[in-house]
Amino acid sequence: MTWLMIAVGVLLAVLAFVGAWAIRTANRLDRLNVRYDLSWQALDSALARRAVVARAAAIDAYHGSAQGRRLSELAAAAERAPRHARENAENALSSALAMVDPASLPAGLIAELADSEARLLLARRFHNDAVRDTLALAERRPVRALRLGGTAALPSYFEIVEHPHALTHGDLGGLNHRTSARVVLLDESGAVLLLCGSDPAVTDGSAPKWWFTVGGEVQPGERLAEAAARELGEETGLRVEASDMVGPIWRRDEVFEFNGSLIDSEEFFFIHRARRFEPAIAGRTALERSYIHCHRWCGADDIAELEAAGQTVYPRQLTELLADAIALADNHAPGQLPQLQSIR
Repeated sequence: MTWLMIAVGVLLAVLAFVGAWAIRTANRLDRLNVRYDLSWQALDSALARRAVVARAAAIDAYHGSAQGRRLSELAAAAERAPRHARENAENALSSALAMVDPASLPAGLIAELADSEARLLLARRFHNDAVRDTLALAERRPVRALRLGGTAALPSYFEIVEHPHALTHGDLGGLNHRTSARVVLLDESGAVLLLCGSDPAVTDGSAPKWWFTVGGEVQPGERLAEAAARELGEETGLRVEASDMVGPIWRRDEVFEFNGSLIDSEEFFFIHRARRFEPAIAGRTALERSYIHCHRWCGADDIAELEAAGQTVYPRQLTELLADAIALADNHAPGQLPQLQSIR
């Protein structure tokens, strides 16, 4: 009887502990979902404001021409788009805004456009931070097993190609423009070499980690392909000629924080294929050694697994674009330049 009472007591204590943990976790998850909802409202407002400024730019820059009507139509389409189609609609508007010549706009409207882009940048960053934090808790196995998140759909990231160069007219002091050359390094099977890193400015171990392709900043007077070959040698030990690079095939514009600076990054991607090897780190700079932690050869399924586990892979579209990169590597004709594609 004594053992039975002890067992019942232990069981009740465990149930009480689990119940208290579940209540605290459910409350925390509820607060994170509220934060997510508020971040989406702020992002939606920033997108709506950009659409209004885009229509004003269409009038001032194009004066009723076909280009102006198209810009106005894209702004209206972005405003009307449902959530599942919003990214594509906003990307179309971003592309059209990138073609607007600032010289054709009055100074006041240039400032309005830059301000709307800057506010959108910050709102999207806060929104995606809220998504990341909510998913980190909601996707834990005990939380899913006990259904602490209820039946609500999981939050989703919002990824669009912004018009980062307009931010140089805004009030985000310290924005540094950087042109980079990156390499989609493929092995015999079509797997791509990804490096895993984190922000070296965060030294307490809390910095989120992300996966990215080989590459880095283009030096003054250096051609893109030369920079791609140099970065490949420095970061992996594989020495190739600039002429061995295929591309550039993709271009990606992004604004992000890194090592204490706000970077306006313009990235050009090349392809190179080699036998799988173990990358060497001897050529890496001190900074690269401080923020690059490991590497992995990944196929499309491996990248999808990383993303499903909540890890970020750059570029964001790498999973869907990898097959195209492999096809270009297999069928590239020397001297033929592939069409440059804008990605995110």
